Amino acid sequence: MTDAIAVLMPGDMGHATGRVLAQHGYDVITCLGGRSVRTKALAQTAGLRDVGSLEAAVETASLILSILPPASALGQAGDVARAMTETGAKPVYVDCNAISPETVRKIADVIEDAGAPFIDAGIIGLKPDGAGPGPRFYVSGTDTAPMQALDGKGFQVKAIGTEVGRASALKMCYAGLTKGTWTLHTAVLLAAEAEGLSKELRDEFEYSQGPALAVMETRIPRLPADSGRWIGEMEEIAKTFADAGVTPGFHEGAAAIFRILAETPYASETRENFDSSRSMEETIRTAAGLLKKP
Repeated sequence: MTDAIAVLMPGDMGHATGRVLAQHGYDVITCLGGRSVRTKALAQTAGLRDVGSLEAAVETASLILSILPPASALGQAGDVARAMTETGAKPVYVDCNAISPETVRKIADVIEDAGAPFIDAGIIGLKPDGAGPGPRFYVSGTDTAPMQALDGKGFQVKAIGTEVGRASALKMCYAGLTKGTWTLHTAVLLAAEAEGLSKELRDEFEYSQGPALAVMETRIPRLPADSGRWIGEMEEIAKTFADAGVTPGFHEGAAAIFRILAETPYASETRENFDSSRSMEETIRTAAGLLKKP
């Protein structure tokens, strides 16, 4: 084992995190077997070193950052735990995914049963770009020092306690507001479109809800590109709220909105090829055509 940091996997947030760590002198590795052309291109752009296999990544790294869509988080932890058992290597495993406290505790059990240390992390903020302090990685667990050592290396690290689940819960509450608000905006506009009231509602928004309308116009055309992976995040938020005694209904509805957006032709876009000329109105019209009325 070396001082290398493994990023699994280098998607939007993962490759950007790996890039800033590499810029601060870390040997950042990954394994790209079976990954998409886009993921491989992102990893290459970020300067991540492909070690070929998960087993090689586990053997080489002292720290593993798991950053991928939430629906894949538990499965990846199981794969890494098996690689730990096969190789005998026990790097620190940091789950940075948008998952509920219940899910992160299951992942902690998997990793700790393999004999490795575990840190719960929740990322809040845009992907790091090397400018400014970067996003916040909130961390919790019995020993968060390996992550705290990365504070200021392209992002901020904030420890919030020794209990696994606290960092993930904070991320769930935060995303419950941000992504939850975007889906509420979308739901309102879809209903107006279905009722033939889009123009009238827009006129009223221009008069009385200017700041909210500006957010809608900027954000809604971009949502389909991320909708597929955000379905799982909304389901994890709903689970978090239910476990806290708060209704999960808001975010079950948010997941339903993302399912509609994921059926549009715009869902095949990525953040690299997003059509910035498409309007909010066009996005809503297309999505409204997929509504199923009772």
